[in-house]
Amino acid sequence: MKTKPIIGDGTLAALVPFVLITSCFALWGFANDITNPMVKAFSKIFRMSVTEGALVQVAFYGGYFAMAFPAAMFIRRYSYKAGVMLGLGLYALGALMFFPAKLTGSYYPFLMAYFILTCGLSFLETSSNPYILSMGDESTATRRLNLAQAFNPIGSLMGMYVAMNFIQNRLNPMDTAERAQLSAEDFAAVRDADLETLIAPYLIIGLVIAAVLLLIYFTRMPHNNDQSHNMDLKPTLKRIFAIPRYREGVVAQFFYVGAQIMCWTFIIQYGTRLFMSGGMEEQAAEVLSQKYNIIAMGIFCASRFICTFLLRYLNPGLLLRTLAIVAGVFTIGVITLQNIYGMYCLVGISACMSLMFPTIYGIALQGLGDDAKFGAAGLIMAILGGSVLPPLQASIIDMGTVLGMPAVNVSFLLPLICFIVVTVYGHRAYRRFSY
Repeated sequence: MKTKPIIGDGTLAALVPFVLITSCFALWGFANDITNPMVKAFSKIFRMSVTEGALVQVAFYGGYFAMAFPAAMFIRRYSYKAGVMLGLGLYALGALMFFPAKLTGSYYPFLMAYFILTCGLSFLETSSNPYILSMGDESTATRRLNLAQAFNPIGSLMGMYVAMNFIQNRLNPMDTAERAQLSAEDFAAVRDADLETLIAPYLIIGLVIAAVLLLIYFTRMPHNNDQSHNMDLKPTLKRIFAIPRYREGVVAQFFYVGAQIMCWTFIIQYGTRLFMSGGMEEQAAEVLSQKYNIIAMGIFCASRFICTFLLRYLNPGLLLRTLAIVAGVFTIGVITLQNIYGMYCLVGISACMSLMFPTIYGIALQGLGDDAKFGAAGLIMAILGGSVLPPLQASIIDMGTVLGMPAVNVSFLLPLICFIVVTVYGHRAYRRFSY
């Protein structure tokens, strides 16, 4: 029996658009993971609490939430290609807005820049994920999306590398306590120098995104039965939310994204506490924690390719359930261990998370046809979990100590709850749904 090609009809004409859209997965991965360490960076630069610094994630993932359904309506009216292009345009605009934000010397213009940038990412993800699903036979759709998503952590790795080497390592080495003692004039001088360092990578990526936008504009892209339609928003939403695997998939995606962002953002706080307790200086502890974060992303990236291969032989729901259980076990280790083994467990969680986003996405959108455009919007709105849950974890971390334990350890109870929700979804997908 002849095996169906995973991408279109297997020709070069089908491959080139797939490669271009897949490159967008790497580009939004870069944006996500250059941003996670910025919670700590902004907290230090502006002398704020962890909770105030976590507003970066509120603005970042709030943009995903705000633009998901407008993006779906746009691509339903026009096309996936138009949605990708508008997303890239907003992404570039938000990144370039870091320059005027720096000139103000204030924190909140940066939040606006992040919000505009992620409005673009919302358009980009709402368009690209279902576009990839449509680029071939439906029987290979989940594998195809996992393959495209495998390039997302490659961009994430680059974002982490840039954050560590071109931002964290180049910020003024004064720790938080020393900055608190500065006069207003000295503080302003240190702040402005640090902001100059921070904005440079964003300005460069803004120019790169503009170049990719032009490349896609001049490339012939497949329509894949992608035609203009009336909005029909209310009946479409009623229709898709009546499907259990979709409705429950939105909930699972909310909690998964929250867990992912918490594990990748607060590994900096977790490692900083751990390494400073051993006598390390704060900046050195932060940089070493980011190195562990890069290792975690490398494992995530390798695991994504491995899981894509395993999906040829294993039920997606079964594999999702299994990895969510293992992630929960690792998270218990993160909470209970107060030594380097807790950090190892936190790194290990990334191996389990690699499968989760695209598999939940693929299961939830199975069989939706053209309704996948609005279905994709609901799943992108679920990224709001990355905006809602990290500030809750940050508020726990700011307590310092909880029940005689470091608050940063206790705070990982929130990701544990998230992995329990994903486990239930994977179990129900395996037992009740066919795909």
